Amino acid sequence: MCRLVAYIGKKIPLENIIVKPKNSLLEQSQEAQEAKLAVNGDGFGIAWYDGLQEPGLFKDVLPAWSDGNLPSICRLVQSGLFIAHVRASTFGMTSRENCHPFSFGNWSFAHNGGIGQFGLIRRDVENLLVDQFYDARRGCTDSELFFLLLLTNGLNCDVKNAVQTSIRQVSELARSNDALNQPIRLTCVFCDGKKIFGFRHASDNKSPTLYVSDSLDHGGRAIASEPLHGTSEKWQEISPNHLLEVSKDDIRQTLVASGEAMLVS
Repeated sequence: MCRLVAYIGKKIPLENIIVKPKNSLLEQSQEAQEAKLAVNGDGFGIAWYDGLQEPGLFKDVLPAWSDGNLPSICRLVQSGLFIAHVRASTFGMTSRENCHPFSFGNWSFAHNGGIGQFGLIRRDVENLLVDQFYDARRGCTDSELFFLLLLTNGLNCDVKNAVQTSIRQVSELARSNDALNQPIRLTCVFCDGKKIFGFRHASDNKSPTLYVSDSLDHGGRAIASEPLHGTSEKWQEISPNHLLEVSKDDIRQTLVASGEAMLVS
């Protein structure tokens, strides 16, 4: 399983989230605490925003801990909005095109989990994409394809509906192709350049973990696969089948399937 983190708040060096915490994303790349695989060494990536609509991207196929450029970049680059990811591959070779985060326009996206028996439904999922997003595909992972499906289903206009529709379509295709022997597990974080979002879903009710922080020392908030500090007191687990929306001023969790938005304390 991969590990991921997203941050929103005042502008800080990326290292404050990715490198410095006791259980930072860099630490999780070697010793993840809440994943089947402790090591996530099949590449890494960062998408960050700094005044422009589209995010900057830095991705490589090296394990995060072995890239000497990563600590330097994280020390010098500052942002108030970013996503980072370390990969343990399930589908697709180790290549920059298959490393997360993926981006399109103002959106960036990272995923932990997998679409079970993806090969049986890949062509059907591809057929759901409109040309604009089909042509944007660069890699061969289930993660990138699901991101492009979200965009096809109107992520720009209605995030909740795009998530609901995409989960339903993938689930229906899996059933119709007898591809339910392996579960669909989707724990995702994504960003539109103004807010960060996260959700968890699994067909077997065993979705990979995802947490949201209280206000951090520098005033921002983070969504992460695991709490970034030794104690989880300041971190709340995001409920399965819920969509989390975090802005600089508010945090809102909504049931993916139905229900009204409710404030999270």
